[in-house]
Amino acid sequence: MTATEAKSSIGLRSERGPILAAIMLATSLVALDSTIIATAVLTITDQLGGFAQFPWLFSIYLLAQAVTVPIYGKLADMMGRKPVMLFGIAVFALGSLLCGLATSMPALIAFRAVQGIGAGAVGPMSITIAGDIYTIEERAKVQAYLAGVWAMSSVLGPLLGGVFSEYVSWRWIFLVNLPLAAFAAWMILRKFIESAPRQRHRIDFLGAGLLTVGAGALILALLEGGQAWAWGSLPSIALFAGGGLMLILFGLVERRAVNPILPLWVLTRRVLVASSLVSLLVGAVLLGLTSYVPTFAQGVLGSGALVAGLTVGALTMGWPVSASQAGKVYLRIGFRATALIGSVLATLGASSLILVNSGASLLQLAASCFVIGMGMGLVASPTLIAAQSSAEWSERGVVTSTNMFARNIGSAVGVAVFGALVNSRVGGQGHPDPEALASAVHLVFIGVALMAAVMVGASAMMPRRAG
Repeated sequence: MTATEAKSSIGLRSERGPILAAIMLATSLVALDSTIIATAVLTITDQLGGFAQFPWLFSIYLLAQAVTVPIYGKLADMMGRKPVMLFGIAVFALGSLLCGLATSMPALIAFRAVQGIGAGAVGPMSITIAGDIYTIEERAKVQAYLAGVWAMSSVLGPLLGGVFSEYVSWRWIFLVNLPLAAFAAWMILRKFIESAPRQRHRIDFLGAGLLTVGAGALILALLEGGQAWAWGSLPSIALFAGGGLMLILFGLVERRAVNPILPLWVLTRRVLVASSLVSLLVGAVLLGLTSYVPTFAQGVLGSGALVAGLTVGALTMGWPVSASQAGKVYLRIGFRATALIGSVLATLGASSLILVNSGASLLQLAASCFVIGMGMGLVASPTLIAAQSSAEWSERGVVTSTNMFARNIGSAVGVAVFGALVNSRVGGQGHPDPEALASAVHLVFIGVALMAAVMVGASAMMPRRAG
Protein backbone atom coordinates (compact mmCIF):
# COMPACT_ATOMS: atom_id res chain seq x y z
CA MET A 1 0.00 0.00 0.00
CA THR A 2 1.39 3.39 -0.98
CA ALA A 3 1.45 6.39 1.33
CA THR A 4 -1.32 7.99 -0.70
CA GLU A 5 -3.43 4.87 -0.49
CA ALA A 6 -2.84 4.62 3.24
CA LYS A 7 -3.83 8.23 3.69
CA SER A 8 -7.03 7.77 1.72
CA SER A 9 -7.97 4.55 3.50
CA ILE A 10 -10.25 4.84 6.51
CA GLY A 11 -10.48 1.21 7.56
CA LEU A 12 -9.38 -0.15 10.91
CA ARG A 13 -6.12 -1.34 9.30
CA SER A 14 -5.18 2.09 7.93
CA GLU A 15 -2.82 4.53 9.63
CA ARG A 16 -5.77 6.15 11.34
CA GLY A 17 -7.39 2.81 12.12
CA PRO A 18 -6.19 2.54 15.75
CA ILE A 19 -7.62 5.99 16.50
CA LEU A 20 -10.93 5.02 14.90
CA ALA A 21 -10.98 1.81 16.93
CA ALA A 22 -10.27 3.76 20.13
CA ILE A 23 -13.11 6.25 19.63
CA MET A 24 -15.44 3.42 18.61
CA LEU A 25 -14.67 1.68 21.89
CA ALA A 26 -15.15 4.89 23.87
CA THR A 27 -18.44 5.53 22.09
CA SER A 28 -19.62 2.06 23.11
CA LEU A 29 -19.48 3.17 26.76
CA VAL A 30 -22.11 5.86 26.27
CA ALA A 31 -24.11 3.72 23.83
CA LEU A 32 -24.35 0.84 26.27
CA ASP A 33 -25.29 3.06 29.21
CA SER A 34 -28.02 4.86 27.29
CA THR A 35 -30.03 1.66 26.92
CA ILE A 36 -28.81 -0.93 29.42
CA ILE A 37 -30.78 0.45 32.38
CA ALA A 38 -34.11 0.59 30.53
CA THR A 39 -34.96 -3.11 31.01
CA ALA A 40 -34.04 -3.10 34.69
CA VAL A 41 -36.32 -0.32 35.93
CA LEU A 42 -38.92 -2.60 37.55
CA THR A 43 -36.23 -4.86 39.05
CA ILE A 44 -34.35 -1.90 40.55
CA THR A 45 -37.47 -0.26 41.95
CA ASP A 46 -38.63 -3.58 43.42
CA GLN A 47 -35.39 -3.74 45.43
CA LEU A 48 -34.78 -0.07 46.19
CA GLY A 49 -38.32 1.29 45.99
CA GLY A 50 -39.31 4.64 44.50
CA PHE A 51 -41.07 3.81 41.20
CA ALA A 52 -42.19 7.44 40.91
CA GLN A 53 -38.54 8.53 41.18
CA PHE A 54 -37.16 6.23 38.49
CA PRO A 55 -37.26 8.94 35.76
CA TRP A 56 -34.54 10.63 37.81
CA LEU A 57 -32.20 7.77 36.90
CA PHE A 58 -32.38 9.04 33.34
CA SER A 59 -32.87 12.77 33.93
CA ILE A 60 -30.03 13.34 36.41
CA TYR A 61 -27.60 11.45 34.16
CA LEU A 62 -28.67 13.47 31.13
CA LEU A 63 -28.71 16.79 32.96
CA ALA A 64 -25.19 16.27 34.31
CA GLN A 65 -24.07 15.26 30.84
CA ALA A 66 -25.78 18.22 29.19
CA VAL A 67 -24.41 20.99 31.41
CA THR A 68 -20.84 19.66 31.25
CA VAL A 69 -20.72 19.05 27.49
CA PRO A 70 -20.21 22.75 26.61
CA ILE A 71 -17.38 23.04 29.16
CA TYR A 72 -15.65 20.04 27.67
CA GLY A 73 -16.14 21.44 24.19
CA LYS A 74 -14.47 24.70 25.15
CA LEU A 75 -11.61 22.89 26.90
CA ALA A 76 -11.11 20.64 23.88
CA ASP A 77 -10.75 23.63 21.56
CA MET A 78 -8.20 25.17 23.93
CA MET A 79 -6.08 22.28 25.18
CA GLY A 80 -6.83 19.38 22.87
CA ARG A 81 -9.23 16.43 22.71
CA LYS A 82 -7.11 13.69 24.32
CA PRO A 83 -6.89 14.93 27.94
CA VAL A 84 -10.59 15.77 27.96
CA MET A 85 -11.49 12.32 26.66
CA LEU A 86 -9.31 10.51 29.22
CA PHE A 87 -10.77 12.56 32.08
CA GLY A 88 -14.28 11.76 30.93
CA ILE A 89 -13.62 8.03 30.76
CA ALA A 90 -12.12 8.04 34.27
CA VAL A 91 -15.09 9.88 35.82
CA PHE A 92 -17.57 7.70 33.93
CA ALA A 93 -15.87 4.58 35.31
CA LEU A 94 -15.96 5.99 38.86
CA GLY A 95 -19.67 6.72 38.53
CA SER A 96 -20.31 3.21 37.20
CA LEU A 97 -18.52 1.67 40.17
CA LEU A 98 -20.51 3.76 42.65
CA CYS A 99 -23.80 2.93 40.91
CA GLY A 100 -22.98 -0.76 41.17
CA LEU A 101 -22.51 -0.39 44.92
CA ALA A 102 -25.56 1.83 45.61
CA THR A 103 -27.91 0.68 48.39
CA SER A 104 -30.76 3.19 48.02
CA MET A 105 -32.58 5.03 45.25
CA PRO A 106 -31.26 8.50 46.31
CA ALA A 107 -27.69 7.15 46.27
CA LEU A 108 -28.18 5.53 42.86
CA ILE A 109 -29.58 8.79 41.48
CA ALA A 110 -26.60 10.76 42.85
CA PHE A 111 -24.09 8.30 41.39
CA ARG A 112 -25.84 8.46 38.02
CA ALA A 113 -24.99 12.16 38.08
CA VAL A 114 -21.30 11.25 38.43
CA GLN A 115 -21.65 8.97 35.42
CA GLY A 116 -23.25 11.81 33.49
CA ILE A 117 -20.37 14.18 34.24
CA GLY A 118 -18.00 11.66 32.66
CA ALA A 119 -20.26 10.89 29.72
CA GLY A 120 -20.42 14.61 29.00
CA ALA A 121 -16.84 14.34 27.74
CA VAL A 122 -16.83 10.88 26.15
CA GLY A 123 -19.71 11.38 23.69
CA PRO A 124 -18.78 14.70 22.05
CA MET A 125 -15.02 14.04 22.13
CA SER A 126 -15.45 10.84 20.13
CA ILE A 127 -17.40 12.70 17.48
CA THR A 128 -15.05 15.70 17.53
CA ILE A 129 -11.97 13.53 17.06
CA ALA A 130 -13.63 11.85 14.07
CA GLY A 131 -14.40 15.29 12.67
CA ASP A 132 -10.74 16.28 13.10
CA ILE A 133 -9.10 13.32 11.37
CA TYR A 134 -11.56 12.70 8.52
CA THR A 135 -12.81 14.90 5.68
CA ILE A 136 -16.51 15.36 4.99
CA GLU A 137 -16.37 12.73 2.23
CA GLU A 138 -14.55 10.29 4.51
CA ARG A 139 -16.98 10.89 7.34
CA ALA A 140 -19.73 9.49 5.13
CA LYS A 141 -17.88 6.13 5.19
CA VAL A 142 -16.85 6.41 8.84
CA GLN A 143 -20.55 6.54 9.71
CA ALA A 144 -20.72 2.83 8.87
CA TYR A 145 -18.13 2.09 11.56
CA LEU A 146 -19.63 4.38 14.20
CA ALA A 147 -23.13 3.14 13.36
CA GLY A 148 -21.85 -0.39 13.84
CA VAL A 149 -20.79 0.53 17.37
CA TRP A 150 -24.25 1.90 18.12
CA ALA A 151 -25.78 -1.24 16.57
CA MET A 152 -23.78 -3.66 18.68
CA SER A 153 -23.81 -1.62 21.90
CA SER A 154 -27.45 -0.57 21.65
CA VAL A 155 -28.65 -4.09 20.93
CA LEU A 156 -26.41 -5.58 23.63
CA GLY A 157 -27.54 -2.88 26.10
CA PRO A 158 -31.16 -3.95 26.56
CA LEU A 159 -30.17 -7.62 26.29
CA LEU A 160 -27.44 -7.32 28.93
CA GLY A 161 -29.79 -5.28 31.13
CA GLY A 162 -32.42 -7.98 30.85
CA VAL A 163 -29.96 -10.84 31.45
CA PHE A 164 -28.27 -9.18 34.43
CA SER A 165 -31.49 -8.08 36.12
CA GLU A 166 -33.29 -11.38 35.52
CA TYR A 167 -30.51 -13.92 36.06
CA VAL A 168 -27.60 -12.27 37.91
CA SER A 169 -28.01 -8.83 39.50
CA TRP A 170 -28.95 -5.41 38.19
CA ARG A 171 -25.69 -4.12 39.72
CA TRP A 172 -23.73 -5.69 36.86
CA ILE A 173 -25.52 -3.28 34.54
CA PHE A 174 -23.08 -0.67 35.84
CA LEU A 175 -20.09 -2.80 36.77
CA VAL A 176 -19.77 -4.12 33.21
CA ASN A 177 -18.61 -0.63 32.19
CA LEU A 178 -15.37 -0.92 34.18
CA PRO A 179 -13.33 -3.21 31.90
CA LEU A 180 -14.59 -1.39 28.81
CA ALA A 181 -13.57 1.97 30.27
CA ALA A 182 -10.11 0.71 31.21
CA PHE A 183 -9.44 -0.70 27.75
CA ALA A 184 -10.78 2.41 25.97
CA ALA A 185 -8.53 4.68 28.05
CA TRP A 186 -5.51 2.47 27.36
CA MET A 187 -6.18 2.52 23.59
CA ILE A 188 -6.57 6.28 23.44
CA LEU A 189 -3.53 6.87 25.63
CA ARG A 190 -1.36 4.76 23.37
CA LYS A 191 -2.74 5.39 19.89
CA PHE A 192 -4.12 8.93 19.74
CA ILE A 193 -1.40 11.54 19.30
CA GLU A 194 -2.36 15.15 18.68
CA SER A 195 -0.59 18.47 18.59
CA ALA A 196 -3.05 20.93 20.06
CA PRO A 197 -2.57 24.61 20.86
CA ARG A 198 -1.90 25.30 24.55
CA GLN A 199 -3.18 28.65 25.75
CA ARG A 200 -4.39 30.35 28.88
CA HIS A 201 -8.14 30.24 29.23
CA ARG A 202 -10.96 31.16 31.57
CA ILE A 203 -13.84 28.74 32.03
CA ASP A 204 -17.33 30.18 32.31
CA PHE A 205 -18.18 28.58 35.65
CA LEU A 206 -20.83 31.21 36.42
CA GLY A 207 -22.65 30.38 33.21
CA ALA A 208 -22.36 26.66 33.90
CA GLY A 209 -23.73 27.13 37.42
CA LEU A 210 -26.70 29.21 36.27
CA LEU A 211 -27.48 26.69 33.55
CA THR A 212 -27.30 23.78 35.98
CA VAL A 213 -29.50 25.43 38.60
CA GLY A 214 -32.01 26.70 36.04
CA ALA A 215 -32.41 23.45 34.12
CA GLY A 216 -32.34 21.41 37.33
CA ALA A 217 -35.14 23.48 38.88
CA LEU A 218 -37.36 23.05 35.83
CA ILE A 219 -36.75 19.29 35.69
CA LEU A 220 -37.44 18.97 39.42
CA ALA A 221 -40.69 20.92 38.98
CA LEU A 222 -41.77 18.64 36.12
CA LEU A 223 -40.90 15.37 37.84
CA GLU A 224 -42.35 16.20 41.28
CA GLY A 225 -45.27 18.42 40.26
CA GLY A 226 -48.58 16.70 40.92
CA GLN A 227 -46.67 14.08 42.92
CA ALA A 228 -44.80 15.59 45.88
CA TRP A 229 -46.85 18.79 45.64
CA ALA A 230 -49.77 20.21 43.66
CA TRP A 231 -49.05 21.90 40.32
CA GLY A 232 -50.45 25.20 41.56
CA SER A 233 -48.70 25.08 44.94
CA LEU A 234 -45.99 27.47 46.11
CA PRO A 235 -43.11 24.97 45.61
CA SER A 236 -44.19 24.29 42.03
CA ILE A 237 -44.58 27.97 41.12
CA ALA A 238 -41.29 28.85 42.83
CA LEU A 239 -39.36 26.17 40.95
CA PHE A 240 -40.78 27.11 37.54
CA ALA A 241 -40.29 30.83 38.13
CA GLY A 242 -36.85 30.41 39.71
CA GLY A 243 -35.68 28.05 36.97
CA GLY A 244 -36.86 30.43 34.27
CA LEU A 245 -35.13 33.37 35.98
CA MET A 246 -31.84 31.46 36.22
CA LEU A 247 -31.97 30.66 32.50
CA ILE A 248 -32.63 34.32 31.66
CA LEU A 249 -29.65 35.33 33.80
CA PHE A 250 -27.63 32.63 32.03
CA GLY A 251 -28.41 34.26 28.68
CA LEU A 252 -27.34 37.67 29.97
CA VAL A 253 -24.09 36.28 31.41
CA GLU A 254 -23.25 34.54 28.12
CA ARG A 255 -23.51 37.84 26.24
CA ARG A 256 -20.67 39.34 28.31
CA ALA A 257 -18.54 36.29 29.15
CA VAL A 258 -15.03 36.22 27.69
CA ASN A 259 -15.27 32.49 27.02
CA PRO A 260 -19.00 31.69 27.23
CA ILE A 261 -20.01 28.12 27.92
CA LEU A 262 -22.50 28.42 25.07
CA PRO A 263 -21.34 31.18 22.71
CA LEU A 264 -24.30 33.08 21.32
CA TRP A 265 -22.77 33.20 17.83
CA VAL A 266 -24.10 29.67 17.31
CA LEU A 267 -27.57 31.23 17.18
CA THR A 268 -26.55 33.34 14.16
CA ARG A 269 -25.84 30.35 11.90
CA ARG A 270 -28.83 28.68 10.35
CA VAL A 271 -27.23 25.26 10.09
CA LEU A 272 -26.30 25.25 13.79
CA VAL A 273 -29.74 26.38 14.97
CA ALA A 274 -31.52 23.83 12.78
CA SER A 275 -29.20 20.93 13.67
CA SER A 276 -29.43 21.72 17.40
CA LEU A 277 -33.24 21.83 17.28
CA VAL A 278 -33.28 18.48 15.49
CA SER A 279 -30.83 17.10 18.05
CA LEU A 280 -33.00 18.30 20.96
CA LEU A 281 -36.05 16.52 19.52
CA VAL A 282 -34.05 13.37 18.76
CA GLY A 283 -32.96 13.25 22.39
CA ALA A 284 -36.50 13.64 23.70
CA VAL A 285 -37.95 10.97 21.40
CA LEU A 286 -35.13 8.50 22.01
CA LEU A 287 -35.27 8.68 25.81
CA GLY A 288 -39.05 8.70 25.87
CA LEU A 289 -39.06 5.38 24.05
CA THR A 290 -36.10 3.69 25.76
CA SER A 291 -37.54 4.68 29.15
CA TYR A 292 -41.12 3.50 28.64
CA VAL A 293 -41.24 0.85 25.90
CA PRO A 294 -39.58 -1.77 28.18
CA THR A 295 -41.82 -0.70 31.06
CA PHE A 296 -44.88 -1.11 28.80
CA ALA A 297 -43.66 -4.50 27.54
CA GLN A 298 -43.10 -5.79 31.08
CA GLY A 299 -45.83 -4.06 33.09
CA VAL A 300 -48.65 -4.19 30.49
CA LEU A 301 -47.87 -6.99 28.01
CA GLY A 302 -46.37 -9.24 30.68
CA SER A 303 -42.99 -9.97 29.10
CA GLY A 304 -39.81 -10.67 31.02
CA ALA A 305 -36.91 -8.23 31.21
CA LEU A 306 -34.98 -10.07 28.48
CA VAL A 307 -37.86 -9.99 25.98
CA ALA A 308 -38.50 -6.34 26.83
CA GLY A 309 -34.87 -5.70 25.94
CA LEU A 310 -35.35 -7.31 22.56
CA THR A 311 -38.43 -5.17 21.96
CA VAL A 312 -36.76 -1.82 22.56
CA GLY A 313 -33.69 -3.24 20.82
CA ALA A 314 -35.66 -2.95 17.57
CA LEU A 315 -35.37 0.84 17.91
CA THR A 316 -31.62 0.71 18.36
CA MET A 317 -31.23 -1.82 15.54
CA GLY A 318 -33.12 0.33 13.05
CA TRP A 319 -31.02 3.39 13.85
CA PRO A 320 -27.57 2.09 12.84
CA VAL A 321 -28.98 0.24 9.82
CA SER A 322 -30.03 3.54 8.24
CA ALA A 323 -27.19 5.58 9.77
CA SER A 324 -24.65 3.34 8.03
CA GLN A 325 -26.16 4.40 4.70
CA ALA A 326 -26.88 8.01 5.61
CA GLY A 327 -23.49 9.19 4.38
CA LYS A 328 -24.11 7.94 0.86
CA VAL A 329 -27.56 9.50 0.89
CA TYR A 330 -26.59 13.02 2.03
CA LEU A 331 -23.62 13.15 -0.34
CA ARG A 332 -26.06 12.46 -3.17
CA ILE A 333 -29.17 14.47 -2.24
CA GLY A 334 -27.94 16.84 0.48
CA PHE A 335 -28.38 17.23 4.22
CA ARG A 336 -31.88 18.72 4.20
CA ALA A 337 -33.50 16.11 1.97
CA THR A 338 -31.90 13.29 3.96
CA ALA A 339 -33.09 14.75 7.27
CA LEU A 340 -36.61 15.26 5.90
CA ILE A 341 -36.86 11.65 4.75
CA GLY A 342 -35.66 10.48 8.16
CA SER A 343 -37.97 12.70 10.18
CA VAL A 344 -41.04 11.74 8.11
CA LEU A 345 -40.19 8.06 8.58
CA ALA A 346 -39.79 8.59 12.34
CA THR A 347 -43.15 10.38 12.48
CA LEU A 348 -44.89 7.50 10.71
CA GLY A 349 -43.39 5.01 13.15
CA ALA A 350 -44.25 7.15 16.17
CA SER A 351 -47.83 7.61 14.96
CA SER A 352 -48.24 3.84 14.73
CA LEU A 353 -47.31 3.59 18.43
CA ILE A 354 -50.51 5.43 19.31
CA LEU A 355 -52.41 2.33 18.11
CA VAL A 356 -50.52 0.10 20.56
CA ASN A 357 -52.66 -0.89 23.56
CA SER A 358 -52.89 -3.62 26.18
CA GLY A 359 -54.12 -6.06 23.54
CA ALA A 360 -51.21 -5.45 21.17
CA SER A 361 -48.45 -7.92 20.49
CA LEU A 362 -44.77 -7.46 21.25
CA LEU A 363 -44.07 -7.75 17.52
CA GLN A 364 -46.31 -4.75 16.81
CA LEU A 365 -44.50 -2.73 19.46
CA ALA A 366 -41.08 -3.75 18.11
CA ALA A 367 -42.06 -2.99 14.50
CA SER A 368 -43.05 0.58 15.38
CA CYS A 369 -39.77 1.06 17.24
CA PHE A 370 -37.78 -0.28 14.28
CA VAL A 371 -39.38 2.21 11.86
CA ILE A 372 -38.67 5.09 14.27
CA GLY A 373 -35.06 3.93 14.57
CA MET A 374 -34.68 3.83 10.78
CA GLY A 375 -35.87 7.42 10.60
CA MET A 376 -33.58 8.57 13.40
CA GLY A 377 -30.54 7.16 11.64
CA LEU A 378 -31.26 9.36 8.63
CA VAL A 379 -31.80 12.55 10.61
CA ALA A 380 -29.34 12.47 13.54
CA SER A 381 -25.99 11.85 11.82
CA PRO A 382 -26.42 14.11 8.74
CA THR A 383 -27.53 17.12 10.79
CA LEU A 384 -24.57 16.78 13.17
CA ILE A 385 -22.06 16.37 10.31
CA ALA A 386 -23.56 19.40 8.57
CA ALA A 387 -22.94 21.44 11.72
CA GLN A 388 -19.36 20.16 12.09
CA SER A 389 -18.58 20.84 8.44
CA SER A 390 -19.54 24.49 8.82
CA ALA A 391 -16.85 25.10 11.49
CA GLU A 392 -13.06 25.42 11.63
CA TRP A 393 -10.91 23.31 14.01
CA SER A 394 -10.94 26.04 16.67
CA GLU A 395 -14.76 26.04 16.65
CA ARG A 396 -15.51 22.38 16.03
CA GLY A 397 -15.41 21.34 19.68
CA VAL A 398 -17.90 24.04 20.65
CA VAL A 399 -20.13 23.27 17.66
CA THR A 400 -20.16 19.55 18.42
CA SER A 401 -20.72 20.07 22.14
CA THR A 402 -23.57 22.54 21.44
CA ASN A 403 -25.28 19.92 19.32
CA MET A 404 -24.73 17.25 21.98
CA PHE A 405 -25.89 19.68 24.66
CA ALA A 406 -29.16 20.19 22.80
CA ARG A 407 -29.66 16.45 22.51
CA ASN A 408 -28.96 15.84 26.20
CA ILE A 409 -31.19 18.68 27.34
CA GLY A 410 -33.91 17.37 25.05
CA SER A 411 -33.50 13.93 26.60
CA ALA A 412 -33.50 15.25 30.18
CA VAL A 413 -36.50 17.52 29.73
CA GLY A 414 -38.27 14.92 27.60
CA VAL A 415 -37.93 12.26 30.30
CA ALA A 416 -39.12 14.79 32.88
CA VAL A 417 -42.19 15.70 30.82
CA PHE A 418 -43.00 12.08 30.11
CA GLY A 419 -42.44 11.23 33.76
CA ALA A 420 -44.91 13.94 34.76
CA LEU A 421 -47.47 12.53 32.30
CA VAL A 422 -47.06 9.00 33.63
CA ASN A 423 -47.19 10.07 37.28
CA SER A 424 -50.38 12.01 36.56
CA ARG A 425 -52.06 8.70 35.76
CA VAL A 426 -50.43 6.22 38.13
CA GLY A 427 -50.24 8.61 41.08
CA GLY A 428 -48.34 7.25 44.06
CA GLN A 429 -48.81 3.57 43.21
CA GLY A 430 -45.70 1.63 44.21
CA HIS A 431 -46.18 -0.85 41.37
CA PRO A 432 -48.99 0.37 39.06
CA ASP A 433 -51.53 -2.13 37.74
CA PRO A 434 -51.41 -2.95 33.97
CA GLU A 435 -54.49 -0.92 33.11
CA ALA A 436 -53.26 2.27 34.78
CA LEU A 437 -49.78 1.80 33.35
CA ALA A 438 -51.14 1.26 29.82
CA SER A 439 -53.13 4.48 30.04
CA ALA A 440 -50.11 6.38 31.36
CA VAL A 441 -47.61 5.16 28.76
CA HIS A 442 -50.16 5.86 26.00
CA LEU A 443 -49.71 9.55 26.83
CA VAL A 444 -45.97 9.11 26.30
CA PHE A 445 -46.57 7.58 22.87
CA ILE A 446 -48.77 10.55 21.90
CA GLY A 447 -46.05 12.94 23.07
CA VAL A 448 -43.39 11.09 21.08
CA ALA A 449 -45.52 11.31 17.93
CA LEU A 450 -46.00 15.06 18.35
CA MET A 451 -42.27 15.62 18.86
CA ALA A 452 -41.45 13.59 15.77
CA ALA A 453 -43.87 15.73 13.76
CA VAL A 454 -42.12 18.90 14.97
CA MET A 455 -38.84 17.32 13.87
CA VAL A 456 -40.09 17.40 10.27
CA GLY A 457 -40.32 21.18 10.48
CA ALA A 458 -36.89 21.46 12.09
CA SER A 459 -35.37 19.31 9.33
CA ALA A 460 -36.88 21.62 6.71
CA MET A 461 -34.82 24.48 8.21
CA MET A 462 -31.55 22.71 7.31
CA PRO A 463 -29.56 24.07 4.37
CA ARG A 464 -29.21 21.81 1.33
CA ARG A 465 -25.46 21.60 1.78
CA ALA A 466 -23.03 22.52 4.58
CA GLY A 467 -20.99 25.69 4.50
